[in-house]
Amino acid sequence: MKEGNDLFLHEYHPRSRLEVKETLVTTPCFPVIDCHNHLMDPFGGGWDKKPLTELLEELDKAGIKEFWDLDGGWGEDILQSHLDHFKSPTPERFRIFGGVDWSQWAKHPHDFGEWAASRLKEQARIGAEGLKLWKNFGLHITDPDGKLASIDDRRLDPIFETSGQLHLPVLMHIADPVAFFDPLDVNNERWEELHANPDWHFPNPPFPVFLQLVNDFRSRVKRHPQTTFIGAHMGCYSENLTWVGQMLNECPNYFVDIAARISELGRQPYTAKHFFEKHRNRILFGIDVGPEIQSYQTYFRFLETDDEYFNYSSSQIPSQGRWFIYGLHLPEEILKKVYFENAEKIMKAGK
Repeated sequence: MKEGNDLFLHEYHPRSRLEVKETLVTTPCFPVIDCHNHLMDPFGGGWDKKPLTELLEELDKAGIKEFWDLDGGWGEDILQSHLDHFKSPTPERFRIFGGVDWSQWAKHPHDFGEWAASRLKEQARIGAEGLKLWKNFGLHITDPDGKLASIDDRRLDPIFETSGQLHLPVLMHIADPVAFFDPLDVNNERWEELHANPDWHFPNPPFPVFLQLVNDFRSRVKRHPQTTFIGAHMGCYSENLTWVGQMLNECPNYFVDIAARISELGRQPYTAKHFFEKHRNRILFGIDVGPEIQSYQTYFRFLETDDEYFNYSSSQIPSQGRWFIYGLHLPEEILKKVYFENAEKIMKAGK
């Protein structure tokens, strides 16, 4: 025990003395489509190197009937290997997303948008069922002149127009929590997390301000009304559900997933529940940490129960902020939509 009145933050591990209900939800009330997850390292647990039968057992235990694998976009060779390893043996269990090879922009300086669109057509031909774009687009990707490419860069329009023509949903992760863009001072609520992961901090300069990223994304989605977009991580703005709801109202081609954001949603349970009630047709399920049964069960508990003040993380100190969360206790008619109906609607569109 440290003597004196001073205590380092990393030494402070408070134990709640609340006596509240704990509900273990081992399986969801409906079979689930996980719309945002990974299967290869560093995000998904290296399942591309393990027997498929073991993965299927884990998904069956968790009640996951369909898994959207977002790792195919890290290279067309990876896309093909995932199609061969996961999709071909069990086509009803997996959907593999393709991506954009940004490294080729320098080799196609004048027609990169058209070139990338042509590669997307090829990815769709061999079996890709969606397009995943990561946050490096908007934060790191530069054009051949060395200028940071905007999410709303019109030179890239052919990619998104082609996605619409091919009926491929575009799942985009365009920013991180707002605090990752704030000064790293005593007021930053992610101080511990950012000090543990300094490369997650995006101060301006040199990075764009947070609102520029989300506003550019909104412009992109509006300009392609025939293309279905999915805003990863509650549209990357789970701290402001009013803003997210306004974008959903403005863009009927737009959906959001809840992956890696129950930490934010669960600390505003009244606002979050109202959001789910109002936008029940536009919310998708996902966890973004690989097929982990404990994480799935925490998400089921958050969505299905009225449990109070529980840890959303597997670690003793919650990983995304020193707070606990509250369950939403959603009715079955909303759970059914979030768990699988909304995802099925997306994939059936245009087919």
